Amino acid sequence: MSLVAGLDVGSTTTKLVLMESSQILSAEVSPTGPSCRKTAENLLSAALKSSGRDRSEIRRTVSTGYGRRLIDFSDRTVSEITANARGATWLHNGAVPIGTIIDVGGQDSKVISLDESGSVVNFGMNDKCAAGTGRFLEVTARVLEIDLDQLGELSLRANKALEISSVCTVFAESEIVSLISQGESVENIAAALHRSIARRVSDLVASVGLREAVFYDGGPALNRGLVVALEKELGVSLIVPDSPQVVTAVGAALIASELP
Repeated sequence: MSLVAGLDVGSTTTKLVLMESSQILSAEVSPTGPSCRKTAENLLSAALKSSGRDRSEIRRTVSTGYGRRLIDFSDRTVSEITANARGATWLHNGAVPIGTIIDVGGQDSKVISLDESGSVVNFGMNDKCAAGTGRFLEVTARVLEIDLDQLGELSLRANKALEISSVCTVFAESEIVSLISQGESVENIAAALHRSIARRVSDLVASVGLREAVFYDGGPALNRGLVVALEKELGVSLIVPDSPQVVTAVGAALIASELP
């Protein structure tokens, strides 16, 4: 049997990938909710059902993420840094090896520096404040009374450069409310938000060191407005995979495939 599972238990979402013979059979994503154990079980059931496989066929499972140690059916746990680097290098098929990975999650942001072999040589993490994370996007969408999925596209229609300077989400929310009361458009406020996040991430990149090619993953990588803002701030093109939210789970599954 060569069926393996990789599980990324994040603070806001949990991702599970089933792989066999270096092929992704199923990838499932769900809000983590109050019980990551229950969420992980539900994702595993959904993945097995969609791939037409049975739980008894799974040879190894590796978990990662903040809740990785809470998954009782996991055979091994690994750090998010290790799993993310592994998943990114496997998914990337460009001529230039990945030098930097930017991973923006729900509650933290990470920047990982890799050597030419794909090994981690340095990393930095912002997990002290939600500014510069997906949570910041969620808060703003709620204040602007729009769907989160609309935020990125709206930001690309901005015609005026506004500034959100607060480094704290709570104070930044107050700034956004103030801009709304001043009659500023949703598009211009959304663009200011994306630039603010891009600056926070850029500072983190600077602390680690920027090396191309630059791979960008995590759920917020689905936001086209944030991709554009980051590319402008960093002055480089970003490589964004088709399913950026499951990259770390893919890495966990690849590690599982190598276990005896």
